[in-house]
Amino acid sequence: MFAQTISRSPRGVQRVYSPVGPETRLANVLIGSHVSPQDPLAAAGAEGADVVQIFLGNPQSWKPPKPREDAAVLKAAALPIYVHAPYLINVASANNKVRIPSRKILQQTCDAAADIGAAAVIVHGGHVADDSDIDEGFQRWRKALDQLESTVPVYLENTAGGDHAMARHFDTIARLWDVIGDTGIGFCLDTCHTWAAGEALVGAVERIKAITGRIDLVHCNDSKDEAGSGRDRHANLGTGRIDPGLLVAAVKTADAPVICETADEGRKDDIAFLRENTTG
Repeated sequence: MFAQTISRSPRGVQRVYSPVGPETRLANVLIGSHVSPQDPLAAAGAEGADVVQIFLGNPQSWKPPKPREDAAVLKAAALPIYVHAPYLINVASANNKVRIPSRKILQQTCDAAADIGAAAVIVHGGHVADDSDIDEGFQRWRKALDQLESTVPVYLENTAGGDHAMARHFDTIARLWDVIGDTGIGFCLDTCHTWAAGEALVGAVERIKAITGRIDLVHCNDSKDEAGSGRDRHANLGTGRIDPGLLVAAVKTADAPVICETADEGRKDDIAFLRENTTG
């Protein structure tokens, strides 16, 4: 089990805001981006980011993150740093050769995230082989969280595709939350994933909050594909299929830090666009 404080702003940053609603303008929403792990502090400065997200290792590998020489510097920095766990993680899997390494690398990622003072670790929901195994997948998630020892919060992120995914459709997320919601796990809402999953972006924040009671982080991404495609292909804001107004509305109502996981070229403009349209 891990410690989690629901009302805590990342790394002590205080946010001032008006009552949240569809027309709310947040006074100090934190907006940033997913950057190269080589020098996240410099990357944040170059992009004008209030907050960043990084990988601590190869996202397509089971190898544990290597210790960082700059860990103390990152831990002391005022910049909130989020860590995205490897994509391979699937703690819901019935396959021992997937589930057990998934639990191990999640623990290793949380340990490495603690070393740099990370605000949270974000992990995808994973999937099972068929619908008959979904309830067991929920229980495997519960067991993974019960066994996890982390001082860093963990956020579950909704996913774009998969016929038997744990966190693609909101009704499945609700069933999963019935099993794991009392562990203190947080939630990360990805706008591209929501769109690709076939879930309406209008009212998505309110529906997720009704399920989880919280949104701790927003991944604000446009999509290269049509709604319901199941394809996870991010686009810079305003260059894809999603109405930019829907993205702005999601950010304004979520009341959470925002990460743009978009292409390097144009990402600085994405941050500027959101800042201009969500802060007053």
